[in-house]
Amino acid sequence: MNKKKIDIFDTTLRDGEQGPGCLLTLQSKLEIAEQLEFLGVDIIEAGFPVSSPADFKAVQEVSKLIKNAKVCALSRARELDIDTAVNALKNAVCPRVQLGIGTSDIHIKNKFNSTRDDILAVAFKMVRYASNKIEEVQFFAEDAGRADNLFLAKMVENVIEAGATIVNLPDTNGFCTPFEYYEKIKFVIENVSNMHKAKISVHCHNDLGMATANTIAGLLAGASQAEGTINGVGERAGNAALEEIVMTLIIKDLPIFTTVDPRYISKLSKMVEIAMSNPVQANKAIVGRNAFAHSSGIHQDGVLKDRSNYEIIDPAMIGFELPDLILTARSGRAALRHRMEILDIQFQENEFEQYYAYFLQVADTKSIVADSDLIDLCKSRSRKVF
Repeated sequence: MNKKKIDIFDTTLRDGEQGPGCLLTLQSKLEIAEQLEFLGVDIIEAGFPVSSPADFKAVQEVSKLIKNAKVCALSRARELDIDTAVNALKNAVCPRVQLGIGTSDIHIKNKFNSTRDDILAVAFKMVRYASNKIEEVQFFAEDAGRADNLFLAKMVENVIEAGATIVNLPDTNGFCTPFEYYEKIKFVIENVSNMHKAKISVHCHNDLGMATANTIAGLLAGASQAEGTINGVGERAGNAALEEIVMTLIIKDLPIFTTVDPRYISKLSKMVEIAMSNPVQANKAIVGRNAFAHSSGIHQDGVLKDRSNYEIIDPAMIGFELPDLILTARSGRAALRHRMEILDIQFQENEFEQYYAYFLQVADTKSIVADSDLIDLCKSRSRKVF
């Protein structure tokens, strides 16, 4: 099967930073950008230059630093925005400007107080303007998830004619189900006459908890670029988590693939978590502290026999330090025996059941039995006559 390479577009430094309280320092942005390049993402969206002098500076400095990935800057469909973005990117080896405008009737009426025809005209004019300023132009059809599909196809054809080589169809409000988003992307690809001149990109938000699923659905429908953020950070409920997209493409046998090196994922996740002061939830897929942890006795026994019994990802693939089995009241004999052996706690085989019974008594009073608890438990029991 011939597989199609998917471009990975990271927007942690731009869309991710829009999450409340997630502001990054310039130094943090540069450190994260460098790690993203090690990871091997294809495009790094460095910021929104016209929004503030600090954002302009960040795009400028990331552009100087990055040598392999393309560097993108965001712009509204305005000449000043475009000029500012182009200026900020002047030192980038491979610069890209992303500009866009709302395409749903809700945005056209309520946000712009405009009409479909006028929005089409503005989009064409501004994409044409940008394409005369910089070689690579990406257009985003904001709120594509709620846009009428016929109008969306017309918009895509319009901006490709104007010079866009990548068209982003974001589910801006996380509105779609995977089935709806698949059909939307497929419809656009099949109903745009000049589609061969551009790539479709997918950018999904997580308001209904389906951002990653929608992203994969869009890619399977024919999109060639996936956008996301480390840890899924971003506005409201966040964006599609880049690590989830990447690992899905790596471990699943799909007709699409990525060249991203996942070994840097764990380190980068922790870096973003600290820089943004935005803790990753414990049960977060791929990078949560419980992602490879096991406390159920049945699961612990299975993992001790072969980790693939309950893990579909080798933690080492993402540079994750393998956690110890967590001892709780749900833990079984296999986990307790394993931990006692690691701690070099000596015991007679005929005594083990009594250790296990006492362990359960302690475990029922604690959420987690720590190593120190286990050592104290065994010391106290060893002094007693069994």
